[in-house]
Amino acid sequence: MLTSCDPAISDVLEGETNVVEDQTNTGTTPPEPENSNVGLYLTTSNQSELFRLQTESLPLANNNSNFSISVDSDVTYQEMDGFGYTLTGGSALHLNNMGASQRADLLNELFNPEEGIGLSYLRVSIGASDLDAEPFSYDDLPVGQTEDLNLDHFSIAKDQENLTPILKEILAINPDIKILGSPWSAPSWMKTSNSTIGGSLRPQYYSVYANYFVKYIQAYQSEGITIDAITVQNEPLHDGNNPSMYMEANDMATFVKNHLGPTFAAENTQTKIIVWDHNADVTSYPISIFNDPAANQYIDGSAFHLYGGSINELSQVHDAHPDKNLYFTEQWVSSDGEFAGDLAWHTREVIIGATRNWCKNALQWNLVSNSQLEPHTPGGCTQCLGAITVDGNTVTRNVGYYIMAHASKFVRPGSVRIGSNYDADLPNVAFETPEGKIVVIVLNNSAVNKPFNILTSEESISTSLAAGAVGTYVW
Repeated sequence: MLTSCDPAISDVLEGETNVVEDQTNTGTTPPEPENSNVGLYLTTSNQSELFRLQTESLPLANNNSNFSISVDSDVTYQEMDGFGYTLTGGSALHLNNMGASQRADLLNELFNPEEGIGLSYLRVSIGASDLDAEPFSYDDLPVGQTEDLNLDHFSIAKDQENLTPILKEILAINPDIKILGSPWSAPSWMKTSNSTIGGSLRPQYYSVYANYFVKYIQAYQSEGITIDAITVQNEPLHDGNNPSMYMEANDMATFVKNHLGPTFAAENTQTKIIVWDHNADVTSYPISIFNDPAANQYIDGSAFHLYGGSINELSQVHDAHPDKNLYFTEQWVSSDGEFAGDLAWHTREVIIGATRNWCKNALQWNLVSNSQLEPHTPGGCTQCLGAITVDGNTVTRNVGYYIMAHASKFVRPGSVRIGSNYDADLPNVAFETPEGKIVVIVLNNSAVNKPFNILTSEESISTSLAAGAVGTYVW
């Protein structure tokens, strides 16, 4: 049984404490319930409990008529790569501006699985995202030069100001963390718009852009940073962001099969190629690329966001091509949101929904913002709330921190999703860790307190969650 909770993980606010109710047999002298060795980490919608290990022991399951979540470790699904966020340029800036000791403490809390919440997967932008102070690529040209076919001006110098130093400090804490790179745009001179905003990749630069990816991966490797995977284009059907680039499915297939894939093969680049990286409502995009055998051979899988469509639509991609992996790579939390609603929605749709629909990871959007929600590019997101807010050395943990902590600390890389029955009032997902532990994440999606049971082949328990509460149960 888990016996302690590092106070650095959870700042508990004043308020009513949620307790787990025992379900006891009726009778004149009820017997004392037998207790289990199951630990419960709890976050409540009123913030009285914030990812706090409950000290009251959970009773073994008793004879009752409450709904039961039946966990079956003999039914297995995908192996997990990890949970985390995007380390944007702005996130790295705020972290790098902290004092060295304060930053070290915060990074340890975020990335150490024993002493903190154990984030295990990061996404970074290839060049700028809209949460950098200004748009840039790794091959921006001096005035008067119109192309750079040999990429002689290629440089990751802007990343070396904040991003790569922070990544190195993270890797010192967790050398096995996986890093995914995603471009918001190719260099402007390669695009039909000649701008950081919109436009498509000119076909005459397909091979040059493939080499651009290789140079990026090699430049990061020279810094001691391995890029595990890349997506070909962030949100390829959204060309209004700054930066952004438009890319139809047939163009992405052509780029991958004739240029990026062969270039990776020729250079012996082991970085995975992932397509789509946009919303759940256009599953036809990645499926059409997978249907092209010449492109298919180079592609590991597809990535999704949930700004459109249903999370359950992701299983259509798995069903069409079960040999291809799925990833959930972005979902923002708005600064205008409220804790209870965001806790429930993101836990239900991202932590539970994405993993129940075959995703090997689950990532929220930006890891860090400041209280002014800066920096951002002109036209970039002005309401993107980080998982944590950092102002100087002052750190505030926001709802996105607790959403991710419920999975990242216990569902370690190599864990396998296992069978569990779903209920609209008690959405849940179950995993078996590499050490053989069972982890079950449950949301009370109703407006009332919900007693229920969790049945496993080991210890079964009776428990309850307050309305809107999230519990991670660890065997």
